[in-house]
Amino acid sequence: MKRVFSVIAVLAALIAAAPRTAAPIDSQIALERYELEMSSLKRPKAMIFTYTVSQAGANSIEQRHQVYRSGEDVRDETLAVDGTSLTQKLVTIAKRPDRYDVSRVAPRSAAYTMLFLRSVRDGSHFDYMYEARPLIPSDTGFVVTNVTIDGQTYLPRTIVFRAAAGTTTGTGELQYGKSGGFWLPFVASVEADVKGKTTRERILWTDYRFPRSLPPSTFVGPKPRPQPTLPAV
Repeated sequence: MKRVFSVIAVLAALIAAAPRTAAPIDSQIALERYELEMSSLKRPKAMIFTYTVSQAGANSIEQRHQVYRSGEDVRDETLAVDGTSLTQKLVTIAKRPDRYDVSRVAPRSAAYTMLFLRSVRDGSHFDYMYEARPLIPSDTGFVVTNVTIDGQTYLPRTIVFRAAAGTTTGTGELQYGKSGGFWLPFVASVEADVKGKTTRERILWTDYRFPRSLPPSTFVGPKPRPQPTLPAV
């Protein structure tokens, strides 16, 4: 009997020590916290990361890239194609905004009406799911339809969207999380109709690093190799 009671005591102690899930807060308060956190969101001055992109359908793509970004300055190095590492990486230098920056993608009260759907238990806390309805028609073809707000940071954990460009239409999902104190994309998945053929694409971001700055030479393309010339005759 002593052994039985000791086991019961151990189980009781474990249950008492287990973290308790707090009750969900009011959905409107969650939205207010979301707007507050979005308005004070920090962005890295510079970052380095790796991403892989896979596509199947109208086109078949499998690539791995390493990217250096400082503001809108971008150096994109293609490291592997279709599972084969390149002996000479392909380098693209460009100046462009980050299309996956959560501040550019996430719905805000100025542009969307947010309708609470439900709270979802996530470990020791709750996340909050909303339907997003645009207040004005999109002029870019990109519209957020749902957002799940993380109940710890009150930043968007998952963003569901639909998009259209010409004859191509599709739906997708973006997943965000914390890295180095910043809220960044980790997974993007899209399913689209491209010329009548279903096409699926998936992007994975990994290996985030945040240097204080990147040298200007990072965003200077490689010099072209000299072309051999024939001697004058």
